[in-house]
Amino acid sequence: QVQLVESGGGLVQPGGSLRLSCAASGSIVSIYAMGWYRQAPGKQRELVATVSRGGSTNYGDSVKGRFTISRDNAKNTVYLQMNSLKPEDTAVYYCNTDPPVFRSTSGTYWGQGTQVTVSS
Repeated sequence: QVQLVESGGGLVQPGGSLRLSCAASGSIVSIYAMGWYRQAPGKQRELVATVSRGGSTNYGDSVKGRFTISRDNAKNTVYLQMNSLKPEDTAVYYCNTDPPVFRSTSGTYWGQGTQVTVSS
């Protein structure tokens, strides 16, 4: 059974940093391209960063130059280093395959996410 467990979120002041982690079950991280997504209140979930199986990365325009995605296949874990955080980065952050491929009884599978709040 697939499991994606996000952690590392919290409350941080503008300009601060956080490092998110996503522990995956099985060998998901080594098999699939992975991504970090986020959903702010009242907004659609958006893809913010991806890393391919070969290690190539891509970023949304709003986070380019501030966020860094990485993967550790041996640990089956994906990371998101977030620097120079802004209030508009406030959201629940999720990791998943890119694109999401796993299903649950209610549709696409998503983990519980981790809340990031950027506020002074």
